[in-house]
Amino acid sequence: MTEENIQMIYDMSVDRIRETDTSFHRHLFNKVDWDSRLVALDGPRGVGKTTMFLQHLRENPTESDSSLYVSVDNVWLNAQELYELAQHHVRHGGQSLYIDEIHYLAEWQNLIKSLYDNFKKLKIAYTGSSILRLAKGKADLSRRQVEYSLSGMSFREFLEFEGCGSFKAHGLDDILKNHVSIAESVVSKIKVVPKFEQYLDHGYYPFYKEDIRHFHQKLLQVVNQVLDVDLPKVEDVTPETVRKARRMLTILAESTPQTPNTSKLCRGLEMDRKQGLKVLHSLRRAGLVGMLAEDADAIKHLCSPNKLFCDNTNLMRALTPTPDKGTLREVFFNSQLSVCNTTQFPSRGDILVDGKHLFEIGGEKKSFDQIKDLPDSYLAVDGIEVGRGFRIPLWLFGFLY
Repeated sequence: MTEENIQMIYDMSVDRIRETDTSFHRHLFNKVDWDSRLVALDGPRGVGKTTMFLQHLRENPTESDSSLYVSVDNVWLNAQELYELAQHHVRHGGQSLYIDEIHYLAEWQNLIKSLYDNFKKLKIAYTGSSILRLAKGKADLSRRQVEYSLSGMSFREFLEFEGCGSFKAHGLDDILKNHVSIAESVVSKIKVVPKFEQYLDHGYYPFYKEDIRHFHQKLLQVVNQVLDVDLPKVEDVTPETVRKARRMLTILAESTPQTPNTSKLCRGLEMDRKQGLKVLHSLRRAGLVGMLAEDADAIKHLCSPNKLFCDNTNLMRALTPTPDKGTLREVFFNSQLSVCNTTQFPSRGDILVDGKHLFEIGGEKKSFDQIKDLPDSYLAVDGIEVGRGFRIPLWLFGFLY
């Protein structure tokens, strides 16, 4: 690399760090071990991974003075050039290297391993699409790195981001036991139901604040990037398969949660069952598709899901102007519960959590008829501020993280 190119990258790093807003932090920010020699942060596009890196550097000027931030998608580098850049950085006193969007590089695992093994005093942190978790790499990084995964914003985070106040996160057991007092403390400060409706429309991805009028349009651009750029890097798919995967997302957004016919789905994508499931699970990892299975571990082993839907409500709203209300509720519930808990497809009810808590999800008129004789069962009810007994406001499940 030329000295001119290297200086350009350093200047871009300084500018990005200096311009970063630090007024709001994602829930994962204070849980990251920033002192680790190798930190890996994955997650769907648009949830704030880059911002977390830049916020950490801006708030730690002692480290940022000896750090370099480089985004592979903005500065087109190959693996060899990035290695040479790291070498230059270390030789000139650099102590930390933050690499954004690592999945743009071929053989990125081998590059990270080489950097880790050859520069013993260099701290390395990198972000990548969550779809990379399915990629089979030659280099085993599991023994070297500390891994974190960032999801979209919770409803609780959205309220803080909107300036409505800082509210405490609650574990599921706490919500089940104390939901009345928790809800009352929140509704005494804000009108929670209108804010919840806003969250369902645009609150999952922090970038909505950049241009809320065109948020859904920009979200569709994110979807296209995942399908057109990320997916082909992991799976051997044709442009026609990508087109049909895009159509599948629209169908999911318009329909009620369904038990898919996997063989029919794969035929529609013009793939055999094994390849079709790989693509489907890649879309799940990419944060586009949500799944439920009777056996929670089955999802990890690329088995056919029992229920299939869009990953989050913002995505549904972007894909169709009239998403099914019942589907929105289930999608919200699953998107919040699946971050810190395990969600499964039950024989009765809508969603089973942690293998023991059964939930039926619906509107204000929802009754216990379907699960009334089952132990440890609850209603997650939309449209209410405060619940009672085993009826819990749906919005409150957005306070888990």
